[in-house]
Amino acid sequence: QAQLVQSGGVSVQPGGSLRLSCAASGFTMDSYDIGWFRQAPGKGREGVSCISNGDTSSYNSGVIEGRFSISRDNAKNTVYLQMNSLKPEDTATYYCAADPGLGRGYLCRMNEDHYAYWGQGTQVTVSS
Repeated sequence: QAQLVQSGGVSVQPGGSLRLSCAASGFTMDSYDIGWFRQAPGKGREGVSCISNGDTSSYNSGVIEGRFSISRDNAKNTVYLQMNSLKPEDTATYYCAADPGLGRGYLCRMNEDHYAYWGQGTQVTVSS
């Protein structure tokens, strides 16, 4: 059974850093595009970052202003979201998701309708 399990969410002060992890079981993550999404209280879910299968491309939303980076460890079947210079407006539940994608060489997509598997969500709170 395909599953994504997330870890790493905590409370942090503004300016701090966190790394979220997303581990896959039941499928090989490197064959999928992986995206990170977030949902703040009272708001809709928005795309944050994605990385294509084979790591040929990645995308970061303008809202994160270059503060976040996405990476893979294929040996661990895990994708990470490194978040630096966190702001209170980054407070949200963060979700990772896997998209079968269009194939190697294609850009990853931030339309959540394309994502087949979802993690359980991780709460990140940025507050002083």
